Amino acid sequence: MPKMQPEVFSSPVIHRYNGGEPVLSKKDIPYAADCIFNAGVAKFGGKYVMVFRDDYERAPWGGCRHIVVGIAFSDDGKHWDVRKTPFMTPETLQDPDVLRVYDPRLTVIDGRCYVCFAVDTKHGLRGGIAVTDDFEKIEVLSLTVPDNRNMVLFPEKVGGMYVRLERPMPVYSRNGKDRFDIWLSKSPDLRFWGESKLVMGVEDVPFANDKIGPGAPPIKTEKGWLTLFHAVHRDDTRGKHGWEERWTKCYHAGIMLLDLEDPSKIIGKSDVPLIAPETFWETEEGMRTNVIFPGGMILEDSGEVKVYYGASDTVECLATADVGDLLSLVTK
Repeated sequence: MPKMQPEVFSSPVIHRYNGGEPVLSKKDIPYAADCIFNAGVAKFGGKYVMVFRDDYERAPWGGCRHIVVGIAFSDDGKHWDVRKTPFMTPETLQDPDVLRVYDPRLTVIDGRCYVCFAVDTKHGLRGGIAVTDDFEKIEVLSLTVPDNRNMVLFPEKVGGMYVRLERPMPVYSRNGKDRFDIWLSKSPDLRFWGESKLVMGVEDVPFANDKIGPGAPPIKTEKGWLTLFHAVHRDDTRGKHGWEERWTKCYHAGIMLLDLEDPSKIIGKSDVPLIAPETFWETEEGMRTNVIFPGGMILEDSGEVKVYYGASDTVECLATADVGDLLSLVTK
C-alpha cells in the first residue's frame, strides 16, 4: 500500500490571484456545466484565450456523463468572456470513433495556434494535435495510437524539429497499475512523430509515487525551457474527498528546467511542489479534491508568469510568480 504523504506546501514564490478564488467556474458558462478545469491558455490576436474542459450532468457514481471543450477570451488574463457555444465536441473532429474530447492545451507557433487534446474513443484513449487561425475552424493534424495523452508542444522548433512532451500510459507492461512518466517526441511536420525519449520517471519526483505528466507548454528563458508538470501521490488511507465514493490521490504542480538545445535533458528541478492543494477550492470543494493541474503558463513582458491551473477537477484558478523567482527554484 502506498505510504502516507509527508505534509507539503506551495512554494513561497507563488501568489494565488484573488486569494485562490476561481477565475472561471460553472456559473460563468452559458450552457450546461458542472466542472470547469484543466484549461489551456495563450496570448493570440491581441487577446488572452482560454480553452477549458467542461464536464456536465452529474452521474450516480460521482463523475459527469458528458464532456465538451469551451472557449473564453480576456483582455487582462483575469476576467473572462465565454463564447455562447462550445469550441470542441466529438462532432468537431468528424471521427465516428471519438466519444469525448477534453484536456486542451494551447501553444502559439509562428503565428498559428495549436491545440493539443485528449479523446476517448471506442478503441482507446488517444492524444491529438490540431491547428486553428480563428478559433472557428479547426484542422486535426495527428492522433496517436492508444494510449497517450497530456501532450504539450514547445512554442518553437528545436534543431529544426517540432517537439512535444507526452505521457504514455503503459498499464499492461507496468503490472496493471499507474506508473506513468514524461516522454519527449519530435516531428518534422506535426503529423509524424518519433525519436521518442524518456525525460523523467516517477521515481525522480520526491512528492510523487503514482504518476507524473506534462502540465502547461514550456516557456523559453535564457537559462532553459521552464516547464511545469503534474505529480500524483496516492495514499490508500485517504477517504472520500469529493463526489466519488473514494478518491485516494493528491495532485501537485511541479517545475523543472530543460536544456534549450536538447529539451530531453533536465538541467534543473525543484524537489518540492510549486503548487500544492491548500485553499478551500483545492481541498474542500469539488468533484475530486486535493487536485492541482497546471495547464497554462504565460510569460509577460514584465517578467510576471501567469500559471493557470484546475482545482479539484471543478474550477479554474490563477497564480502568479516572477520568472526570476521560478528560475531560482530550478537553478540552485
